[in-house]
Amino acid sequence: MTARTTHLDGGVRTSVQAVGAAAKRGLGNADLAELVQIRASQLNHCAFCLDLHVGLARKQGVSEQRLDLLAAWEEAGEVFDARERAALALTEAVTVLTEGFVPDAVYEEAARHFDAAGLAHLLALIAAINTWNRLMVARRIPAGSTEW
Repeated sequence: MTARTTHLDGGVRTSVQAVGAAAKRGLGNADLAELVQIRASQLNHCAFCLDLHVGLARKQGVSEQRLDLLAAWEEAGEVFDARERAALALTEAVTVLTEGFVPDAVYEEAARHFDAAGLAHLLALIAAINTWNRLMVARRIPAGSTEW
């Protein structure tokens, strides 16, 4: 695939990177942050972001089993704990928005597992990766590209 354009305003790039970095720090769980970013990228079909975040997850030591089963996390049994499942459900609800909103039950389950600050950081991380997904997919930035 050839990129449509690699132009991205430096201020936009820096701002979206800053939001993502602050959200990851605030979430305080690097493995969960990568799982959330991978899941959103799967849903958005963003090869660039999948390549990047799967690589980062592997470097952090996230198991191959967890990476292999992430697309089917709801059926993966105890591979993902209740907190991770709540975060992944929220990721899907925010990313897809098929009903035009995030269902109350999904939000409330996430709120049971995250305090107010943790939930705010999780939502910001989901928003940031969705922004990156859309920027990369719209411009057709291929996996592994160094020009973006």
